[in-house]
Order: sequence, then structure tokens, then C-alpha cells
Amino acid sequence: VQLVESGGGVVNTGGSLRLTCTASGTIFGTVLMGWYRQAPGNQRESVALLATGGQITYADSVKGRFTVSRDNAKNAVYLEMTSMKPEDTAVYYCYGIIDSGVGPLEQWGQGTLVTVSS
Repeated sequence: VQLVESGGGVVNTGGSLRLTCTASGTIFGTVLMGWYRQAPGNQRESVALLATGGQITYADSVKGRFTVSRDNAKNAVYLEMTSMKPEDTAVYYCYGIIDSGVGPLEQWGQGTLVTVSS
């Protein structure tokens, strides 16, 4: 299974950006998909996670500004980011717990850089 992100870039404070992650390969089922991020000098942190059953978890710092969604038919997960702040600057990683036939395993994308300019 491979996760590929797209949509990163540079945006002004208060602007919006949409990230897309598409999973490819042999996929029997998906337990959870979502997004993490890692800012320079910081640990990787959970941003938004969406379980197959519908439960959504957001980091407190993005609640009300970011929205995670999925398209199960396309094995895709999206992150709509609005009212962005300089502290949202980070490498954003797509994350999934996906069953490719050997049971659910964690998968990571390669990351996409998001820069919010002040």
C-alpha cells in the first residue's frame, strides 16, 4: 500500500489550502485515515483522524478551522484547512491503518510541506 499526498504549498495567514491523500495498492479494508504534521524542531502530532465508523478526532489547535473527509470509493482522504496561521506551518503526513491482506498495518505518506506566511 502506498499513500501519496498532494496540495501542499505556500499560503498567506488567513488563507485556505486543501490536502489530498490517495491510497493505492491492494486494499482489503481501512480502519482509519487522517493527517499528522511535524513542524521544525517539534514532534510529529496528530491533526485530524477519521475512523471508518465515522468517528473524527481533531487536534485542539485546528478545531473549527480544519475539516477532514474521506472518499471511500477513491481510497482518498482530504484535509480542508481554513483561517490558517503561521503556526500551521509544517510537513503534513497522510496516515492510515490499512489492511492489505495481512491485517491492519500503519502506513505513512512521504509528506507535503505547508508554509503559512505572516
